[in-house]
Amino acid sequence: MARAGLTTERVTEAAAELADAVGFENVTVAALARSFGVKEPSLYSHVKNLKDLRERVALLAAGEMADRIAAAVAGRSGVDALAAFANAYRDYALTHPGRYAATQVRHDPAVVAASPAFARHVELTHAMLRAYRLEEPDLTDAGRLLRSSFHGYVTLETNGVFTHTREIRASWERGVAALHFLLENWSAASVRAGNV
Repeated sequence: MARAGLTTERVTEAAAELADAVGFENVTVAALARSFGVKEPSLYSHVKNLKDLRERVALLAAGEMADRIAAAVAGRSGVDALAAFANAYRDYALTHPGRYAATQVRHDPAVVAASPAFARHVELTHAMLRAYRLEEPDLTDAGRLLRSSFHGYVTLETNGVFTHTREIRASWERGVAALHFLLENWSAASVRAGNV
């Protein structure tokens, strides 16, 4: 492949495609160079190093995922918004496992803080949760619960751990409904738990 066709954007997109094909943890500059048919040094005018490359994949994926979630929840509220958010999250994770994995590892806090894509995730989550009349610190607590629940489910699903005959999507939908019930009753649950 001609070296002239390389750009930072193309290198990042190719790394994201590679992550989906072989797993994010297997993305290396050497593997990416092989996919382009070039030597490793040809890529270093587009990315600084492996850390930079992986951060770029994470930023790309975070933006794509935020776009999908935003489109899904537009014009919805309450349980409809929660279900749309959850389904867009799950669909992206299952469709793009390598890209999704890139968003689930710790990156340089300065890079994350400067990223509009990661900030949009927080904004989208908080906007959806405000329909449940939540304010801080409940917004953060509920947001962490949702992310943990969604991430745990899709990780187990991707790893093929759910072997029961019950249809996986049916369990997912029941789980989302249960989260909606919890969010609607968040204040009462906090009081009963002693607000700890």
